[in-house]
Amino acid sequence: MKAIGTTGPRPATDPAALVAFDAPEPTLRPRDLLVQVKAVSLNPVDTKVRNSRQPEAGQTSILGYDAAGVVIGVGDEASLFKIGDAVFYAGQIDRPGSNAERQAVDERIVGPKPTSLTFPQAAALPLTVITAWELLFDRMKAGAEEDETLLIVGGAGGVGSALIQIARATTRLRVVATASRPDTRQWCLDLGAHAVIDHSGPIDEALTAAGERAPRYIAALTHTQSHFEALTRAVAAQGVIGAIDDFKGLPVELLKPKAAGFAWEFMFTRPVQQTPDMVRQHDILAEVSRLVDAGAIRTTLTENLGPLSVETLLDGHRRLESGATIGKIALDGF
Repeated sequence: MKAIGTTGPRPATDPAALVAFDAPEPTLRPRDLLVQVKAVSLNPVDTKVRNSRQPEAGQTSILGYDAAGVVIGVGDEASLFKIGDAVFYAGQIDRPGSNAERQAVDERIVGPKPTSLTFPQAAALPLTVITAWELLFDRMKAGAEEDETLLIVGGAGGVGSALIQIARATTRLRVVATASRPDTRQWCLDLGAHAVIDHSGPIDEALTAAGERAPRYIAALTHTQSHFEALTRAVAAQGVIGAIDDFKGLPVELLKPKAAGFAWEFMFTRPVQQTPDMVRQHDILAEVSRLVDAGAIRTTLTENLGPLSVETLLDGHRRLESGATIGKIALDGF
C-alpha cells in the first residue's frame, strides 16, 4: 500500500525528510480495526517525531496520528465497530502511523466520526480533543459545576482551540485564553472564550490588569518553561497547573506556598501503556462526536492542503514549525 514515512531525522527544508514508499499491509491485533484512511491532520508531535525518529537501517517508519476513515476490517475480538463504519482517532505513537492508505488501530482509542463533518474536518479533532479532555477532567480534575476560572495559555493552537470549546460546552468555568495577535485573539473569542489576555508579557500581570480572578485551573499548553514563574504567581491557592509541552527543569517549589499542584498530560499514555481504562479515549471521542453533531463543538480545521503526498505533507510540517498557524491543518487521503 502507499505510505509516507521517515528514514531518519531531517529538517523539513530537506526534500528527503519524508519519503513515499510501498508499505506492507497492516497486521491486525485481536481488538484492532483496519481503516481505509480518508483524511489526516497535523500536530506538533508529527514534526517532533520526524526530527527525532531513527528507524533501523534500511527501514522506513510511517508517521501520522490524527485520521478519519472507514472501517474495512475488524480483529477477532473487536466489538465496538463494524465494517463500513466511519471513524476518527489519534492513533498511538508506538505503531505505524496514519500517513498511509490503510492503518490498523485499536478500537478502544477510536470514536464514531461526527456525521455532520467531512473526513478532513473530523480528522482535525481527535488528538486535540482527547488531550484537552484528559487534561481538564482526568489530570486537573475540574468539576463541571464549579464557579472557577480556567486559564488557557495558547488558546489559538490546536489543543487550546479544542479546550476552549470543551470547557464552554460541558462546564460552568469562566474561560480566559491567552493570545498575542489580533487574529488569534479573535479566534479564541469566536470559539467561546469569555476573555482573552496577552501572553507576550507576564501573564499574572495581564490577568490582574484585565480584572480577572486567580484561576483555579491553568492549562499550560505552550512555552510553559518561560511562563512558569508568572503562572505560579497567577494560580489560585490549592489550584493546579497542567502542562502538555516538552521542557526540563521547572521550579516546582514555587507552588508549595499555595499548596498548588502540577500535572502532566500525554495523550499517548493510555494506549502505549495499555492501561485498564484505555477505552476512556473511545468514550471521549464518542461524546465529542455527539457534541459536534449537536452544534456545541465545531471543527478547528483552518487549512486543507489537498491530497496526501510528500510535497503537501512537508508543506504542512513547515507551516506547523513556523509557529504561526491557527487551528489545524488537514490533508485528504491518497
